[in-house]
Amino acid sequence: MAQIEILNKDGKSVGKHSVAEAIASAEPAMAVLHRAVVTEEANSRQGTQCAKTRSEVSGGGRKPYKQKKTGNARQGSTRSPHYAHGAMALAVKPRDYDKDLNKKERRAAIKGALNAHLNAGNVILVDKIAFDAPKTKDAAALLKSLGVQDVRRVLIVLPEIDAITYKSFRNLPNVVVRTAPSRAEGAKTNTFSTRDVLVAHKVIIAADAMKRIEEFWA
Repeated sequence: MAQIEILNKDGKSVGKHSVAEAIASAEPAMAVLHRAVVTEEANSRQGTQCAKTRSEVSGGGRKPYKQKKTGNARQGSTRSPHYAHGAMALAVKPRDYDKDLNKKERRAAIKGALNAHLNAGNVILVDKIAFDAPKTKDAAALLKSLGVQDVRRVLIVLPEIDAITYKSFRNLPNVVVRTAPSRAEGAKTNTFSTRDVLVAHKVIIAADAMKRIEEFWA
């Protein structure tokens, strides 16, 4: 069973945590990871783009010039796609980009992504991530004590939504704050996704959040 050190806010080891076997032994499958990321990005699209076709654009009600004896190519309307201010050929219309990913694939993807970071040593387990007041200075100090202040993309996983902690990290451009999954009915969540894990260079997880992750996915 894989073990990972638990650090405090000063970056010192305060114990060890045994990672659940279901996560520690999960083999990341590239095809499943790809489908999970494509599904997430597709589902985040609004699909509201809209352009006008020849039947919708205004103007162009008559021929711009007579059919013959002008030396020009014959034209029927100044609103054809090749004219300035004309319509768009094959105009894009609003559509639904949503894709489906079954539960088994979704779980395999998230566990595989976590396992890949665990094996690479990119997961940092912290006993507690909390601040007395929303201060960016305190959040930056925590990152520095953990040695990730210069990391390009950092994912922080909390056990539940914490406004003070979120506001503390909000002004740090390289940090994304998410929560662990919850089974509580009606709970407001901002659960991290497969894409959040894959694009992060370091993943910082609170100890309580790690327990929830293992309970939910392991």
